[in-house]
Amino acid sequence: MLHWTERELTDSAAIAPDERLPWPQTFAMGLQHVVAMFGATVLAPRLMGFDANIAILMSGIGTLLFFVITRGKVPSYLGSSFAFIAVVLAATGFSGGGANPNIGLALGGIIACGALYALIGVVVMAAGTGWIERLMPPAVTGAVVAVIGLNLASIPVKNMAPTGFDAWMQAMTFVVLALVAVKTRGMVQRLLILVGLILASLIYAVLTNGLGLGTPMDFGPVAAAPWFGMPGFAAPVFSGQAILLIAPVAIVLVAENLGHLKAVAAMTGRDMDPHMGRAFVGDGVATMLAGASGGTGVTTYAENIGVMAATRVYSTAVFVVAALVAVVLGFSPKFGALIQAIPLAVMGGVSIVVFGLITIAGARIWVDNRVDFSDPANLMTVAIAMVLGTGDFTLRFGDFALGGIGTATFGAILLHLLLRGRRRADQPG
Repeated sequence: MLHWTERELTDSAAIAPDERLPWPQTFAMGLQHVVAMFGATVLAPRLMGFDANIAILMSGIGTLLFFVITRGKVPSYLGSSFAFIAVVLAATGFSGGGANPNIGLALGGIIACGALYALIGVVVMAAGTGWIERLMPPAVTGAVVAVIGLNLASIPVKNMAPTGFDAWMQAMTFVVLALVAVKTRGMVQRLLILVGLILASLIYAVLTNGLGLGTPMDFGPVAAAPWFGMPGFAAPVFSGQAILLIAPVAIVLVAENLGHLKAVAAMTGRDMDPHMGRAFVGDGVATMLAGASGGTGVTTYAENIGVMAATRVYSTAVFVVAALVAVVLGFSPKFGALIQAIPLAVMGGVSIVVFGLITIAGARIWVDNRVDFSDPANLMTVAIAMVLGTGDFTLRFGDFALGGIGTATFGAILLHLLLRGRRRADQPG
């Protein structure tokens, strides 16, 4: 499980899950994955009133746990899931700002969700993947993966460029990343997210701190923050109402994880279906552990799919490094302050690239599985799901709200079952 075949970096060759680059390059790749997941992993707990350092810490521990349970076969990073936000806010009555006073209720629901998720994984391990494949064929999983990227797109576009200058800096950032991706070679090209982030931040500092345009970067909080400190652990409280609200998110997490596996299979050319049950169990157990400690529920991270798509490095060794770095950083308020010092507009530009790569990973599932869009069942399923997710179509059932990713996921599953069943019924014989 801890053995990887060492490969030298070339411009064209991909690095498989059971291979690794030399350790210095593997460490650099791991840092890039930390950067890719950090913004969203911190943003989700902030929106729910959770402690961000706990979220980082549990993302690292959860990723290591996932690695062990999947026996090192699935390249994946586990980070804070956005699928929990709406139900956690509904269960706790939290309206934003500071710490969530009812965080315990959310944690109890998150633990229940993780248990249900792990149970689904056990069923898959016992009964096989056939029933999951029938519920979520490539047309559906590709739509779910693409919808995640499109649904998240409004975050950088609408919320991370409050001024005209910031909008131009977002554009500058994604142009810099595109140039790094196209014009460089070797290790620099593989580290395009990290390199692009540093270059864009330097450009921002020159324009603001140097030339007086926009809002200058403030490093005061970084200097004041301690190097090490304990994150804010919290205990769960089990409430039937909160559990009923939060536990069904497990279905969304199954779709996300399935889409991740399909995307990885498409990128690597390796069949990930034999590892599906263990992947569900690993994600579920990691979610339970996070909930028991005060962290958010976790999921296989689409942001890191985007990094893998860009770098073509699928080595699980990279994710072990990233997880260990996250564990250390979870105890470092100074690092959190440094990340917060990165200009919002620069993070927005990086997010545009990463979320776009997620969307393309979903499209690649359709291409690699030769999804037939001349089939009305596939066409209508994907068309409707994409708009539901992108438009953040929300359904409410009393206090329970199913947001855009959830409605797109359940909608795609149910629509495909309904339309496929009708098509077969209409066929002769």
